[in-house]
Amino acid sequence: MKENKDERPVLKIKLTLTDRLLEMFGWLILILLWTWLLVDFSSFPEIIPLHYNLAGQPDSFRNNALIFSILSTVLFVGMTLLNKFPHVFNYPKKITNQNAERQYTIATRLVRYLKFIVVFTFSIVVFMTAPAEGGIATCPGSWFILIFIGLIYVPMTFAIVKLFKVP
Repeated sequence: MKENKDERPVLKIKLTLTDRLLEMFGWLILILLWTWLLVDFSSFPEIIPLHYNLAGQPDSFRNNALIFSILSTVLFVGMTLLNKFPHVFNYPKKITNQNAERQYTIATRLVRYLKFIVVFTFSIVVFMTAPAEGGIATCPGSWFILIFIGLIYVPMTFAIVKLFKVP
C-alpha cells in the first residue's frame, strides 16, 4: 500500500555542528568559485572543454565558461531548498511520529553532504578546465570520475542502510 506523504509529520530538523560545517563550506566554495570566475573571466577562452571521455580527452566543447558554475549553483540552491521539506522525500520505510525525526535527520544530512560534494567537484572541474599558463586547459583524468562516483555512492549506501535500520 502506498504511503500518503500528506500524513507524514512535518518537523524542523535541528542542525548539528557537522550539518552547519557542510552548509558553511558549501556556500564558501560557491562564493569563492564565483569570485574567481568574475575576477579572472577575461582570461577564459571562448570555447572550453565541456565533457571528457574516459581517456581524459575532451569530446565536447561549449563557448560558455560559466556552464559548470551555473549548474553547480542551481544544483546547490535547489538541494538547499529541497532539504527544507524532508517530509516529501522518498524513504524505504513508513514514516511515523516515532521514527520521523531520525529518518529526516539521516536524509537531510545525506542531501547536505551530496550538495557539498557537487559544488566541490564542479569547482574542481571549473578550475582544472580553466586555461593555465599559455592558454592550455588541463582535464580531469579517469581517476577523477572514479573518485566522484565513490564520493557519491559510498555515503548514499551507508545512509540507505541507516534508514532501513531505524525502527
